[in-house]
Amino acid sequence: MTFRRYLILAIVTLTSSLGDTFLDAGMKRVGPVSPHHLGSLLVALKAPWILAGITLLLGFFASYLTALSWADLTYVLPATSLGYVVVALLSKFWLHEQISTSRWIGIFFIVAGVGWVTRGPVYTEPRTSKTTPSPRPCPAIADSHAGEESAIGASAIGAPPIGAPRTLPIRPQVMTRRVRHG
Repeated sequence: MTFRRYLILAIVTLTSSLGDTFLDAGMKRVGPVSPHHLGSLLVALKAPWILAGITLLLGFFASYLTALSWADLTYVLPATSLGYVVVALLSKFWLHEQISTSRWIGIFFIVAGVGWVTRGPVYTEPRTSKTTPSPRPCPAIADSHAGEESAIGASAIGAPPIGAPRTLPIRPQVMTRRVRHG
């Protein structure tokens, strides 16, 4: 893995952890929200901590999608679960929450599991089937990267090169409507 990919995983971890922590801090300032008065959630959206948390979580989703574009979910999700450690530390030292010994032990097992999972491959080649076409990149993304060679070739993600013919023709479905007469 390259430095950039480690950086993306770090951004996923930090933006998720900070975003969740900011939301928690904001909701503690707003107070309880009743399911019968959901309008109070709109008021919560005006709180600066909530807005900062939402912004960080938008950054999380962008970086998470980036990571999923070059790695398996079974790699990305555990690798970014180090966020549990970050959340626990932020909760303990910034939000002054009490964290029990059993939770710290659970966090230790999460970290140990992350170490185990990251020893495996980042991306596994999908099995190809003769009945289904290979996944194709989104046309908007494909057009924006036309002519570029990326560090990950199209064959590395199981898709044919951009502009290559499909392996199976797509036939339009003809829908007929049966009309029942009298």
